[in-house]
Amino acid sequence: ETAVQIYRNMVRLRFLDDKINEMIAGGIGITQHSTRGQEATTVAACAALEPKDYVMPYHRGWGWAIGKGMDPKILLAELIGKKTGCCAGKGGVHIADWNLRIMGRPGVQAAHVPIAAGVGLSVKFRKTRDVVLCFFGDGASNEGNVHEGMNLASVWKVPVIFICENNLYALFTPNVETTSVRDIADRAKGYGIPGVIVDGNDALAVYETVREAVQRARSGQGPTFIESKTYRMHGHTAMDRFHLGGYRPKEEVEEWERKDPVMRLRTRLLETKAASDGDLREIETRAKEEIEAAEKFAKESPYPTKEELFRDTYAE
Repeated sequence: ETAVQIYRNMVRLRFLDDKINEMIAGGIGITQHSTRGQEATTVAACAALEPKDYVMPYHRGWGWAIGKGMDPKILLAELIGKKTGCCAGKGGVHIADWNLRIMGRPGVQAAHVPIAAGVGLSVKFRKTRDVVLCFFGDGASNEGNVHEGMNLASVWKVPVIFICENNLYALFTPNVETTSVRDIADRAKGYGIPGVIVDGNDALAVYETVREAVQRARSGQGPTFIESKTYRMHGHTAMDRFHLGGYRPKEEVEEWERKDPVMRLRTRLLETKAASDGDLREIETRAKEEIEAAEKFAKESPYPTKEELFRDTYAE
């Protein structure tokens, strides 16, 4: 059941990504950072959480929102600045939802990592069972904020799981040109915490790896650093047309396309008889209908008025 639910959310996320690209092509303004190719890491990681657990996201897509249970209608409305969105249209790609424990992110790259350590410290003070999942990319792994946050989390022994989505590129730059180690997870040794590498395109492997780290964190053993090796099939943003010629070798792209995480999980479900082809086709059809309805809802929703400009901006 868990594997089928992970597949359901990955398909919803894939169709949402396609819809966002379609809307951009139609002239609708969305700050787009495609999740295509990286669905397994975000969705499967969130599947290992309980409802009250926290997520610290970054700019790469909307997988955490879908994985944590956000209605695509609310998500898409937020992305195009409508008042029916999860942040009343004021957050855009900086998605946050307190009810889902999605903590949002600052506009500064990697600035959310020390905040994750702080959320973990809050959990420790309150003596609850909650854990924090903190996501960031391979480019951010070289930022000082990441090292400060991970060091604090280790010193305080707080329940934070750091997940580095290594998609091999920091925007246009290959990480081999900017990163001193082949496996970023090796850096965990410097903080005295476990460093684990997982195939980020294998949803079930991600789920099991994160579940083990979550159990470790809940039992008071502190943080874990997980490096998820994956690949973004589209460019960094809608303006990044790498497929028209540029910084990625054609052979590399084709190799990773054969590792498509959605198709890999679909094949696995069929091989293990966890679901039939008919079951999966029904999931896919319903997901497509749901995203079509989300587009209609988002487009028909009103924008915030100027009177609402400062609402929810300042504490009372």
